Parts: sequence; structure tokens; C-alpha cells
Amino acid sequence: MYQQQQQKQSILTEEDLVSTILSDLKRVVREYATAATESTCPDIRQLFTKLMDSTLTMQGQLFQAMQQANMYNTSSPVLRQELDKQMKQYQQIKQKTAQFLQQTLGQQQNQTMYTPNMQQQSGQQQGSQNYYN
Repeated sequence: MYQQQQQKQSILTEEDLVSTILSDLKRVVREYATAATESTCPDIRQLFTKLMDSTLTMQGQLFQAMQQANMYNTSSPVLRQELDKQMKQYQQIKQKTAQFLQQTLGQQQNQTMYTPNMQQQSGQQQGSQNYYN
């Protein structure tokens, strides 16, 4: 009898179970997004993107069901001003990042990359200095 009471007490409510599943779906979406962005193979990237999309759909459906059942309280409404301010900040960061990348990539194209062959050629021109033993 004690075991039965203990089992009944340790069982999570339906709301707790659904909230846990929702949290897991959010985590899985982040992991799929990371995997997709780090993938160098186009087929693998596409696979993780599809998995992420289907998981996002499932997460959205679960969220709507929870909201309709009053199991999920959304945060307080955000002022439009705050959203606009954040959006402007993110756009500025994006623009700065793009400029940085453009400058960095442009400089790399104009510079000659060091190769061991270049050192050997310059060593031959300067005399018979041997850098490798």
C-alpha cells in the first residue's frame, strides 16, 4: 500500500509533463539549428534543417494546445517601442558584422598567403640558408 501511495505522489501532472515535452522540443530545435549551421556537407545540412522545421511545427502545435487548455501563460505584452529598439540594434550589429567580414575577406584576397615553398624560394635567393634540419 505504501508503494502505491508513493507512486501516485511521484507522478507528474499532465501540465508538468506537457511543459517538459515543450521544453525538450525547444532544446532539440536549438541542437538541430547548431548542427545545421556547423555542417559542411549540404545533404547533412538539409537533413538537420528539415528535422528542425518539423520539430518547430510540432513545438508550435503543442504550444497552441497548451495555450488553449490554459496550461501556458505568455509573458506580459511588450511595447512596440521596445521591439523596434531591439530590431534596430540587431540590424546595426548585422550591418557592422557584414562590413567587418567584407573588409576582412577583402584584405585576405589582397595579401599573399605564406607557404613553405615561398620560404624555400626566398632562402635560395638569399644564399644557401637551410631552415630545416
